Amino acid sequence: MNNTNKIHIGVEATYLERESQPDKARYLFAYTVTIKNTGDIAARLLSRYWKITGGDGHEQEVEGDGVIGLHPYLTPEEEFTYTSAAMLDTPVGMMQGHYTMVGDDGEQFDVTIPSFTLAVPQTLH
Repeated sequence: MNNTNKIHIGVEATYLERESQPDKARYLFAYTVTIKNTGDIAARLLSRYWKITGGDGHEQEVEGDGVIGLHPYLTPEEEFTYTSAAMLDTPVGMMQGHYTMVGDDGEQFDVTIPSFTLAVPQTLH
């Protein structure tokens, strides 16, 4: 059974003006991710992979175990929401990636995290 399309990912990003230092090329963004199991098999998140691209084309990759120190286990129709942050050296950038999960059926699969924009307000028209 293919679980890939049965996990829904939603992301909202926010510029953290108070924690940013534009004069030092430090732009901090928070992003809140909601992971929802829309399938009929429970699954656990094992790891994450992010590609963060700045407005200058500079890329950084982040891989790690779980998310925010957790390995959420989602039963059918259950969702998990967490907030994390990313630092850019440009006022605009983007993030994309995937989560590696394992279903109760033993199948390991990747779930694509759709790309989303990180932008200081009023920098994109």
